[in-house]
Amino acid sequence: MITVLFFGKLAEIAGAKAELQAVASTDELLEQLRLQYPALAAEKYIVAVDKKTITGNTSLTDHCTVALLPPFSGG
Repeated sequence: MITVLFFGKLAEIAGAKAELQAVASTDELLEQLRLQYPALAAEKYIVAVDKKTITGNTSLTDHCTVALLPPFSGG
């Protein structure tokens, strides 16, 4: 099972947390989330797997935690 955490505006769309089964990669996970929550397709976000941000498709294993983070700026 893959745990997905949503933050900021993304949490307003999808809730704070979701759990998905049988997902092999982040591309597959994001596709399933877009089907389940169509409003996510219009949002920009950063993907992190087990607290490390990623830039491309990443393999997932059981018990991974994926976080979808809205863009943020420091200051």
